[in-house]
Amino acid sequence: METGIVFNIQHFTIHDGPGIRTEVFLKGCPLRCKWCSNPESMDPRPEVGVHAARCIGIGKCGYCLADCPKPSALIRSEGMICGIDPAVCTRCLKCAEACPANALSCWGREMTVDEVMAEIIKDREFYEKSGGGATLSGGEALVQWVFTRDILAACRAENIHTCLETALHCPSDILDQVYAHTDLVITDIKHMDSEVHRANTGVGNRLILSNIKQTANMGIPLIVRIPVIPGVNSGAANIRATARFITEELKNQILRVELLPYRPLGLEKYQALGRDHPMADTELPEEEQQKKHLLDLVDLFEAEGIRATAGANTDRN
Repeated sequence: METGIVFNIQHFTIHDGPGIRTEVFLKGCPLRCKWCSNPESMDPRPEVGVHAARCIGIGKCGYCLADCPKPSALIRSEGMICGIDPAVCTRCLKCAEACPANALSCWGREMTVDEVMAEIIKDREFYEKSGGGATLSGGEALVQWVFTRDILAACRAENIHTCLETALHCPSDILDQVYAHTDLVITDIKHMDSEVHRANTGVGNRLILSNIKQTANMGIPLIVRIPVIPGVNSGAANIRATARFITEELKNQILRVELLPYRPLGLEKYQALGRDHPMADTELPEEEQQKKHLLDLVDLFEAEGIRATAGANTDRN
């Protein structure tokens, strides 16, 4: 049976597809978006995060050091574990398993399709009452596309609605196989200029836009999301270019555009992984100003005949 690396399974979600859903987050992403709030999703391998404030001290505990085959991988300061040296760490995860205080947390574990389905099926009653189902996300779910395909197929066999949340930076030839079991696709258009896109995500946008067009042409129900990032893609010129792409290239064959406000989330996760948040010092507009800007962008799309909402809309249609 196909296995994959899962870093979270969240029950009772309501923003990534219709109704009440179970969302499965798979590790691995080819993008490095500066505003990403889930840095633990980027690396496809399991990894350990260090929450230094929870450490109860090497003198009182020390189980992590005793179980680690490379104790020098555990960075120490004032008798506490405060980080991990990735150049030394073997990713055996024994330190996290030994830690009684959850100061060392493991992000990512290998699961089978059946194990994932056991979690999804737990909430069947809620799907039936709310019109919900299962959503596969990441990271980028299509990094592990065979695993993703098999979970979606298993959901379909159980008559559970399926949603794929994807950046669509993937080989185009896999889409037929995955979409055969997909009821809804949610994807981002982060910027229409490929070089600006590359500067802020690490990759250009040509493959992504091509795959979005292919998805629309295949008649797959499609929601386009735009994470509205101040100073990156929030300007009217980029939004108008996005609207032209939707009307001219996609023939407006989408359910809607969802404009999402940027919030600086996940700072503690970056700290736990020993990384700096690329936008930690970004000054954001006041909440009311940000809300008004999103509504102005909604008006811009609707003036072009494109259905749009400020925030995620949970309606099926």
